[in-house]
Amino acid sequence: MQAWRVHENGEPGEVMRLDEVDRPEPGPGQVLLRVRAANINFPDALLCRGQYQIRPPLPFTPGVEICGETEDGRRVIANPALPHGGLAEYVVADETALLPAPEALDDAEAAALHIGYQTGVFGLHRRAHLQAGETLLVHAAAGGVGSAAVQLGKAAGARVIGVVGGAEKAAVARELGCDLVIDRRTDDIVAAVKEATAGRGADVIYDPVGGDAYAKSAKCVAFEGRIVIVGFAGGSVPAPALNHALVKNYSIVGLHWGLYAQKDPDSIARCHQQLTRLAAEGAIKPLISERVPLKDAAAAVQRVADGTTTGRVVVLPDGAAR
Repeated sequence: MQAWRVHENGEPGEVMRLDEVDRPEPGPGQVLLRVRAANINFPDALLCRGQYQIRPPLPFTPGVEICGETEDGRRVIANPALPHGGLAEYVVADETALLPAPEALDDAEAAALHIGYQTGVFGLHRRAHLQAGETLLVHAAAGGVGSAAVQLGKAAGARVIGVVGGAEKAAVARELGCDLVIDRRTDDIVAAVKEATAGRGADVIYDPVGGDAYAKSAKCVAFEGRIVIVGFAGGSVPAPALNHALVKNYSIVGLHWGLYAQKDPDSIARCHQQLTRLAAEGAIKPLISERVPLKDAAAAVQRVADGTTTGRVVVLPDGAAR
């Protein structure tokens, strides 16, 4: 079979190589899956660079999220067991962690449902307790993680402010349903949020970016607001001034979704049921901006790494527009 493999760490476009390899052999409790679609996540770029919290042995195949097919024909969502990631024709995954792919979504959409939307549900609801009528600010609102949070926020009845970089991404954020879109390249984020909320600020801020985005968040969070930290795509890990959180009465909340698989795995299945229902109702639908064949996967991972994409970029191993 064909699989993209990383033989040394570096930029995805430079270190990923399409190899002919044997199909992975399932271990105890694992199953073999044919990859129908593989969603590219920012952690795939970090894996290539050797900067992710998990460091699989070289050579390895990136790809942490797929829609696959079991040997008995079931369409499922899975997180492949590294080092045999999803940018390949076949993967292995833990059988107990397989989730049924929602009938309302095609293969590419189903592949993009799991990590980003589960992170959104756990971050917005379990950690930040977002309420209907509150103001939600989403950084990188046109990206994969951000677009999921925008849809989930709207489904929860929140007023959603999206922060993006550039006119093209601003248009995408508006199409997603943001009530207000702020272009960080041309607008003053803090002033715009204060004006839109009559000086109150945002009740919940969803931050997958870090760095300057976090610094701006701390200046426009509401009284008893919650800043949810879900990643550092901007490349800079902020060092928050805790005295500021104290005197302004807001919470800084961390969200590491993967930890729930260890601490509370049943909650992931319950969340998937909720997401399946929302998808069936049309309240959420992963934004797929590109569907690329397997041969173009390395370039696609590089575009995600560079932050030039919107929504999700999905790899289809057989090249079908599914």
